Amino acid sequence: MHHDATFFLITCSALVLFMTPGLAFFYGGLVRVQSVVSMMMMSIGSLGLIAVLWIFYGYAVSFGDPTAGGFIGWPGVFGFEPGKLFFADALKSSLAGDGFPMVFGGFQGTFAIITVALISGAIADRAKFGSWMLFAALWATIVYFPVASWVFNFKSDNGKVVSGGWLVHNVGLLDFAGGTVVEVSSGASALAVALVVGKRFGFSKGMHAPHNVPLVLIGVAILWFGWLGFNAGSELAADGTASLAFINTLAAPSGAMLSWAVYEKIAHRKATAIGVASGAVAGAVAITPACAFITPIWALVLGAIVGVVCALAIELKFSLGFDDSLDVVGVHLVAGLVGTLFIGLVGNNVGLIQGAGAAQLGRQTIGCVAVGVFAFVASWLIAQAIQKTIGFRISTMDEIAGVDLLQHGQSAYGGEDPRWTWRSS
Repeated sequence: MHHDATFFLITCSALVLFMTPGLAFFYGGLVRVQSVVSMMMMSIGSLGLIAVLWIFYGYAVSFGDPTAGGFIGWPGVFGFEPGKLFFADALKSSLAGDGFPMVFGGFQGTFAIITVALISGAIADRAKFGSWMLFAALWATIVYFPVASWVFNFKSDNGKVVSGGWLVHNVGLLDFAGGTVVEVSSGASALAVALVVGKRFGFSKGMHAPHNVPLVLIGVAILWFGWLGFNAGSELAADGTASLAFINTLAAPSGAMLSWAVYEKIAHRKATAIGVASGAVAGAVAITPACAFITPIWALVLGAIVGVVCALAIELKFSLGFDDSLDVVGVHLVAGLVGTLFIGLVGNNVGLIQGAGAAQLGRQTIGCVAVGVFAFVASWLIAQAIQKTIGFRISTMDEIAGVDLLQHGQSAYGGEDPRWTWRSS
């Protein structure tokens, strides 16, 4: 590697890290005014917590020696390699060279942070902060770090995967930037946690309007900005593949924004800012696994598809009876599945429509099922354990009163905080 690749990845890492505060803005604008601080703290808390875990052992689990055959990243069964802890190997090689191994570790750490934070949207308005942080730590350890090893931790020779990453090497899954690792795993886990925590008081369609639409749009802008580094940076070099990932990350969200708006206009007579923002996120989610494997025209088509599919999917929570507050399931799980499977249909040289047969579609399906089922089951068990012990959900009375003041002693806006209210003596 050369120093220009190191600088490229440092820039992309900063972009991806910025996505988590962007997510906090996006989620914070969507909830009711009494829950803004709580919602944003779940993202910001995840940033600090997962960064610490990643440096301490997450990197070791996710990127242990892929030639050693360890199922979860470590060679052997839960056996630490002292040289892999605290980035020891990466530090040694970075100081002696161009620094790329250390930056790669940091880049992948930002992926872990945003993935954990995504799940929090499913339990907005009703979760204890301490319980969420415990869930985040356990989920990252048991679900994300191993799944990242399955998909991201492989070695290749002349473009052919030769070892490691069992979903990539043994199954043949294609997932460029994390459609399974990030999107399917977080979406499936969000469903599990929402089922365990239960519905909000008075759960019904239209029960709470987003309290701050401009905040939502600011959050989406930051997310999209960071997503360009998320996808292009996954090439680990500023080359033609990174350029393709970049333009596709412009194309798919744009197509999804428009198709979601058209759907809303037809179905509800008004295209909303929240719908357009949600469409942009759905398109970005869908293109994440496929950004290096399809052409920009197909990226536009993918965006147009998920804009409508996800708009329809978010309605399912009302008919199926689960309360996914901010539609993590309807957007991240659904768009992640569509984008990952889309590779098997139109992927360059591998897609069914491209004349390559259905083999790759089968591989993509296996990858989605493996990650989705594992993440759902593990998340349900973790959430149940927390709910049965220290409790995951606040009481109904506390939910009605507002989670911000009760959990954090603050509110988002001074006028809502009694400490800022003038009273005569």
